[in-house]
Amino acid sequence: MKEVAFAALGVGGSTIIGAVIGFLVKAIPHKWNDAITSLAAGIMLSAAVLGLIVPATEMTGTKGLWMVALGIFAGAACLNLMDRVTPHLHALVGIDRERHAHNEGIDKVLLFVCAVAIHNLPEGLAAGVGFAGSPAESGGAISVAVGISLQNIPEGIMLVPPMILAGVPRGRAFCVAAVTGLIEVAGTFLGYLAGGISQVILPFALAFAGGTMLYVVSDEMIPETHSHGYERMATYSLLVGFILMLVMDYYIG
Repeated sequence: MKEVAFAALGVGGSTIIGAVIGFLVKAIPHKWNDAITSLAAGIMLSAAVLGLIVPATEMTGTKGLWMVALGIFAGAACLNLMDRVTPHLHALVGIDRERHAHNEGIDKVLLFVCAVAIHNLPEGLAAGVGFAGSPAESGGAISVAVGISLQNIPEGIMLVPPMILAGVPRGRAFCVAAVTGLIEVAGTFLGYLAGGISQVILPFALAFAGGTMLYVVSDEMIPETHSHGYERMATYSLLVGFILMLVMDYYIG
């Protein structure tokens, strides 16, 4: 149980560490905001494909690809529905919708944060499931938890600046980012306690999370970063983010 607790603190705490780094970022020009958002999009795209969807297909095999496909579409549909919910989240982040001049912008940021929060739960499940097996399997579970932890640092960094730039108070932005890390802590313990049940639902959960991330990258982040005249910088920033996660997945996964 100690190993599970350390793993949970690692995967959740790394997001908070990233949030602290993001919290220290001051106001930046719109040009660099597009570059940072595109970097985050590349990280999310790579994490969705390499860290969520591909492992889901490996778990199910050819016969279970329908489950992965269903999970991807279900995740995208969930985010589509949440488009209608995000206006009601303004109070949670300390924004008065009636007075805020850029409601569309904050709605996009909140949808992006929701996607990250949703994807953290199955990541936590993945980290916890391995510890439910025999002691001989704990080494692999530890490596999975370490890999997820290191990937969560850039995810934590990318959460805070967009919220601050959209008008969310700095302290509230940090708290929201920290909550996404706590979701991963909860997911780790749930994965451990559920054991075999988690292994059955995990492929769908991973694909679902991947679908939410693909949706927000395609529907929100790429259009937003390609609408201010900095398309080329945004494209290369996305590629850098994708490659960054690709390298981390190769050496750590």
